[in-house]
Amino acid sequence: MSDNRQTPIRLDDTDRKILSLLQEDATLSLDDIAARVGASKTPVWNRIRKLREAGVIRSQVALLDPDALGLDACFFVLIRTSEHDPDWARRFLAAVRARPEVIEAHRLAGDIDYILKVRVRNARAYDRFYQALISEVRIHNVTALLSMEELKATTALPLD
Repeated sequence: MSDNRQTPIRLDDTDRKILSLLQEDATLSLDDIAARVGASKTPVWNRIRKLREAGVIRSQVALLDPDALGLDACFFVLIRTSEHDPDWARRFLAAVRARPEVIEAHRLAGDIDYILKVRVRNARAYDRFYQALISEVRIHNVTALLSMEELKATTALPLD
């Protein structure tokens, strides 16, 4: 929900190989990465450092399994609002950011204004989330869609 657009960085084949490896497993050692891309450690480390400084690598995290944590329900929440003033948008953004159940939020073009991806234990937990959200900001219409099955989920970006 911010406009952090920048000119895309130019990547060569080695950069793409490094990034692909890190997207697959960020715990790889520098030795492993260097061996897999066919370069020595120092140039690989310098490339990784430059990719971090350029903002290409934002962070390195552990990806948790929601099912293992009992977060069995994934809802896609479609939100329509009749309010479009900056104050409402600020309050909505603050409410969404404050809710740990919201793992993604997007402002959309078209009939729906926003879509949220919400992970919770069950429908009752979703209802608690919903009640809290509508108590914080006025929303014209909310439609919740329960995902029956996740067919694909990845954090890896295409590098071609």
